[in-house]
Amino acid sequence: MLEQVRQQLSAKVDPVGWFSASASVARGAARNPAAVAAATGKLAMGLAQIPPDTLRVAVGADTEPVATDDARFRNPAWRDNPAYFAVLRSYLCARSYVDRLVDAGAEDAFKAAKARQFAHLLLDAVAPTNNPVTNPEVLTRAIETGGKNLARGATHLIEDVVKRGGRPLRIDESAFTLGENMAATPGKVVFRNDLIELIQYAPQTEQVHATPLLACPPWINKYYIMDIAPGRSFVEWAIAHHRTVFLISYRNPDESMRDIGFDDYLVDGVKAAMNVVEEITGAPKIDLVGLCLGGAMASIAAGYLSGTDDSRLGTLTLANTLLDYSEPGILGLLTDPGTRANADILMARDGYLPGADMSLTFDLLRANDLIFRYWVSRWMLGEAPQAFDLLAWNEDSTRMPAAMHSTYLRTLYGENQLAQGTFTIAGQAISLADVDSDVYIVGAIDDHIVPWESSYAGALLFGGKARFVLSNGGHIAGIVNPPGKRSWVETLGTPEDPAAPALPADPATWRTSAQRHGVSWWEDWAAWAGPRAGELQAPPPMGSERHPSVGTAPGTYVFG
Repeated sequence: MLEQVRQQLSAKVDPVGWFSASASVARGAARNPAAVAAATGKLAMGLAQIPPDTLRVAVGADTEPVATDDARFRNPAWRDNPAYFAVLRSYLCARSYVDRLVDAGAEDAFKAAKARQFAHLLLDAVAPTNNPVTNPEVLTRAIETGGKNLARGATHLIEDVVKRGGRPLRIDESAFTLGENMAATPGKVVFRNDLIELIQYAPQTEQVHATPLLACPPWINKYYIMDIAPGRSFVEWAIAHHRTVFLISYRNPDESMRDIGFDDYLVDGVKAAMNVVEEITGAPKIDLVGLCLGGAMASIAAGYLSGTDDSRLGTLTLANTLLDYSEPGILGLLTDPGTRANADILMARDGYLPGADMSLTFDLLRANDLIFRYWVSRWMLGEAPQAFDLLAWNEDSTRMPAAMHSTYLRTLYGENQLAQGTFTIAGQAISLADVDSDVYIVGAIDDHIVPWESSYAGALLFGGKARFVLSNGGHIAGIVNPPGKRSWVETLGTPEDPAAPALPADPATWRTSAQRHGVSWWEDWAAWAGPRAGELQAPPPMGSERHPSVGTAPGTYVFG
């Protein structure tokens, strides 16, 4: 009984285990006084060096720059103004000291990493940039505006505390409307069950390739990251390149879906959608394209089809998808057994993980970009929220059904069953090695959710020919990747080559041989996918007698 109470309190007070890990590291440091003394000595030496270095800045002498790779401190005042220089150096000394203390108490590598993550979050929160008195940009703006920016910022702060629980408003909520300037590619909903709506998009070319394309987005977010806005939509891009595109839109789970499991997302999700696509188009093959968790499900579906002698899979495209969870990156610190147990406790009451909780977790992983920068821009500079489609999509959070989410975290993140060939779904063991279709895998250089090296490891699991592409951008910007001046890919061989070069086992070895090209991965993918998608022919009908239109895109589930 006492243990159950302890678990309940832990889940509510410390859901990700940051406090407990930090306490463990603190106890370890207490048992290592020599290392603590050494860290304190280095802190004293660092602080002692600040006054003479500050004097050098004051007289214009050359001084080694600090924090040049940190976007928060790019204002020249941090380098040229003696007062700000001293503040920054003191802050960096404190960060180094905390890191050394964590090292001193690092008896358990995982707990030490989690404690360091928490310590860095706290240090980022108290950074001098987040204080109006020690942020040169804020003080400069206050002088220029006679303090009006601070007055506006105070008004914004009060509004955000009252209406948003203290989370700063990040976007202009009036700037985007689903179906008008987001999720706006014309189409029809041709199928609906209790889990998904299936959208068929209208053709934009006189002829299309014979093989239709089924897009499998993640249900951890709304589907329209794949149809974000005109000119920035992957769906729109594919349609313009002679593809018949269908896309799954998942229902936002509520309490009634607490028992919906991973099996349901295959059977009533991807598999049900493929059945409809086949019936409408009459095509013997269907290409799948999946993103993030949707890419994992598309891969699982590919393994399921292979294991059941279902030959309908054409090609498989995966963007920023984790299949080998042995090196899951920063999320590995939030998917350990203790954190998973806490998540199960939190989900038990309502039957789902609230979207706000999920969103906050991901925001905390990049708090400087997704939280603290808005403390400055909104609460101190008094700026109006920006109109940015990716942020608008990010704010449109979804819930996760308890049974599915628990299974997902345990079997994939916790036990890495998919890569090890022990994962079972709907009664079928999944072996990605049996998937002999051509596979196109995209990793993004700055992806913090799916490190590109881990995405690359997934490419080695398939039995077919795999083309791996490293792209510019991060987890989201690497997906919304229309052609532009900043776009690039690194690849081996040409996309049109049917005999794809073999991928070396080591991603570093692959990268030394890869060539960089100044194109978006969308362009590279179109050149790869087109020749594999069959002959050009007249577009199929929009829906069918069996599956007529039941609504217009973007459908109804996306508003849930």
